[in-house]
Amino acid sequence: MTKTPLTVSGAEKLRDELHRLKTIDRPWVIAAIAEARSHGDLSENAEYDAAKERQGFIEGRIQEVEGKLSNAQIIDPKLLDADGRCVFGATVEIEDQDSGDVFTYQIVGEDEADIKAGKLSVASPMSRALIGKYAGDIAQVQAPGGMREFEILDVRYE
Repeated sequence: MTKTPLTVSGAEKLRDELHRLKTIDRPWVIAAIAEARSHGDLSENAEYDAAKERQGFIEGRIQEVEGKLSNAQIIDPKLLDADGRCVFGATVEIEDQDSGDVFTYQIVGEDEADIKAGKLSVASPMSRALIGKYAGDIAQVQAPGGMREFEILDVRYE
C-alpha cells in the first residue's frame, strides 16, 4: 500500500479527532443506545435507530482515521532541505501575473487541504504546477477560465 503524505500538524489533527471519537463520541453513543433500549419496543424506536446509525458512522470514521494514520508518511516542513525548491510541506508565496494579487499557500496532504486557511492539496492543479519550481520561476496552471500564470515569489519551509 502506498504511503500518503501528511504534515506534522495534519497528523496531530487526525490524532486529536481519533482521541475525541474514542473517548467522547463512542461512549456517548453507547449511552444513547442503552437509553433508547430502556424505552422498550425497538422495532418502532426512532431514538434507537438514530443512535445505532450514529454508532455506525463513528465506528466507520474511527477505522478511516486509523487507516489514514497508519498509512501516513509524516513530513515536517521545518526539516526539509530542498534548496529553495517547492516541495510537499513548503509554504509558497505566489503572484498572479494577470491581476498582481499575491497569495500564500502551504502544500499539504489531501485530508488537510483548506483553501480558506491557505492550505492546498498536493493533488490540486495549482500544487502540481508549483512542485519542483524555485522562487522567480513562473508556474502555469490550467484553470476553469483558461491558462493562468503565477510567479513564485518565495518558498519557505515552516
